[in-house]
Amino acid sequence: MKFLTLIVVVFGLAFSLPSSAAVTKTKATESSISKVQLVNVNQATVEQLISLPGIGKSKAQAIIDYRTEQGHFKSVADLAQVKGIGDKLVAKLDGKVTF
Repeated sequence: MKFLTLIVVVFGLAFSLPSSAAVTKTKATESSISKVQLVNVNQATVEQLISLPGIGKSKAQAIIDYRTEQGHFKSVADLAQVKGIGDKLVAKLDGKVTF
């Protein structure tokens, strides 16, 4: 009887504990979140701007050209004034840029 109880407890623990893959995935996600750095669009180089989602070399250069001609950006919504950047891209950039 004791042996049967022990087997039930062991199997119960085996099914109730998270798998090591789930623990590893959680740690990897936390690690990648902590590595995300904001990009200051008023000071960033082409290379720094390219690190943003949806921004390639031509859009990065357009951002730099716009800020040179029009002045500093004050909000993420101001990026919609740059040729080639629409509302969907502005939404992707929200939380990833600073001013």
